[in-house]
Amino acid sequence: MELSLIDLLVIVLFFVLMLGIGIWSYFKNSSSEDYFVAGGTLPWWLSGISHHVSGYSGAVFVAYAGLAYTHGFSLYIWWAFTIGLTILVSAKIFPVYWVRLRKRFHIQSPLEFLITRYNLLTQQIMAWSGVTLKLFDIGAKWAAIAILLNVFTGVSLPVGILISGGISLIYITFGGLWAVIITDLAQFIVQIIAGLVMFVVVINKLGGISSVFTLWDQLPAENSQAFNDPYTVGFALAFLFINFLSYNGGQWNLATRYISSPSEQQATKAARLSGILYIVWPLILFFPMWAAPVILPAMEDPTQSYGILTMELLPVGLIGLVVASLFANTMSMTSSDINTISAVITRDILPVLSERFRDGKNSLTIARLTTFVFTLATIIIALQFEKFGGVLGLIISWFGALVGPIAVPMLFGVIPWFKSCGPKAAISSIVMGLLAFIFTKSYDLGSLALSISLPVTVSTLTYMIVGFTNRHEVPEKVQTMLDDLSVER
Repeated sequence: MELSLIDLLVIVLFFVLMLGIGIWSYFKNSSSEDYFVAGGTLPWWLSGISHHVSGYSGAVFVAYAGLAYTHGFSLYIWWAFTIGLTILVSAKIFPVYWVRLRKRFHIQSPLEFLITRYNLLTQQIMAWSGVTLKLFDIGAKWAAIAILLNVFTGVSLPVGILISGGISLIYITFGGLWAVIITDLAQFIVQIIAGLVMFVVVINKLGGISSVFTLWDQLPAENSQAFNDPYTVGFALAFLFINFLSYNGGQWNLATRYISSPSEQQATKAARLSGILYIVWPLILFFPMWAAPVILPAMEDPTQSYGILTMELLPVGLIGLVVASLFANTMSMTSSDINTISAVITRDILPVLSERFRDGKNSLTIARLTTFVFTLATIIIALQFEKFGGVLGLIISWFGALVGPIAVPMLFGVIPWFKSCGPKAAISSIVMGLLAFIFTKSYDLGSLALSISLPVTVSTLTYMIVGFTNRHEVPEKVQTMLDDLSVER
């Protein structure tokens, strides 16, 4: 697959736009609060769009395109629908708590409140494990973008990593959260245009708007079913709970979108916008992927289906737009992660390592330096990805396993029902969840749903059992904190 000069120009212009936004955003920051949480002034519509876009990556157009090809409509049910549903149901709960934590406890990092809620050890375990594993996770995503660049442009993998990682390094370091948010908006617009163009072209190819309904008659019967083995009802329920934790703040970068909102009402509106987008937009985005078996029958590698559809169906110029949207989604996720991880390092780790980071002096300079160093480290990891081999994949899957165990004590910790769950419950939850994950990797459980759900289920049960059986007088600072968070002002 080779891109035309016009398509390459479109991609170059996209990257230039990212840089321009970073430079513009530089002047929006005068403190670390501006840099990490946009000064708590993020409008709900920007926050909602960013929350939505940050949940995508290039995997949607590669791995998920392959699943859409082989398993059909079930992909929408267990992925997009469960995300949208859990965001909408909890829109007046966790987004509200995150705003209150910023306003009343002055947090800029999603982990700052854990010192008060549990203790320093619990917070540091969460911070160090999350930061270390994210280092490799983001490095792998740079490599994934480079593979996309290589497929479409022929650019070598190291050069592709340096291009995508280097551009992100500049705009994130310069602009902080404002740069991430505005680039998310630009990336959302690119994705909408590219997705609608693909949708219209595929519909015309299949004979008109009626093909939205008649397509399924040309596919295997199971492709139109809501649940298609191994993506069963149990698997969807497991994903529903995992997404409940992840999209309400278990993924730290998504918590930041709510923390940055100016009011509880705006945080709730942001969540609802993101949830509605997850319910509606993937129906349009996935349609070409569902139609791929009709247009491209008997593919040996279904993960290439979306890329081949793009090259075969779209005119010159629009191909570049779709390719830019592929990069945009992954860069959105990586840049969002980097900004939040830098906040965790700056606010939660460095002050523990040295007193010089506790006084707040030069906070913006330290924030930018932390962001630069961490991003550079992820690029170096990405450049060495071939040497990691299977180890890199293992570490990435370990991060996925830790999302649940880390999210359980973090999110449940703000709910008054769990006030008796202290540091022992939190640390036990993380350890047992990780051990459960190792167990699922060591033994074939015969069920994908069970393998996916076991770590987070064990983590949740451990948190509750240890917390409720080791009842002791709730520390005054914890009781005060939970009372404060429960009151609307």
